[in-house]
Amino acid sequence: QVQLVESGGGLVQPGGSLRLSCKASGIIFSLYAMTWFRQAPGQQRELVAVITSGGRKVYTDSVKGRFTISRDNAKSTVYLQMNSLKPDDTAVYYCNAASPDGHADWGQGTQVTVSS
Repeated sequence: QVQLVESGGGLVQPGGSLRLSCKASGIIFSLYAMTWFRQAPGQQRELVAVITSGGRKVYTDSVKGRFTISRDNAKSTVYLQMNSLKPDDTAVYYCNAASPDGHADWGQGTQVTVSS
């Protein structure tokens, strides 16, 4: 059974930093593309950053230069380092694991609130 557990969310002031983690179990982690999505109140869920099984990274324009996605296959964990946070980054952040055959699983989400 696939399980994705996010952690690291919280309340931070504008300009601050957070690091999100998503630990996976029940999958061969190294074979999966891992993605961070976010969903703000009243908004659609949007892709934030992707890291492929080969380590290629893609970011949505609004976070380029501020967020960094990384993975540690030995720990079956994907990270999202978020710097220079803005109020617009406030959302629930979700981890997604996509298998080579296209099957996707989701974590339960972690709340990030950027506010003074």
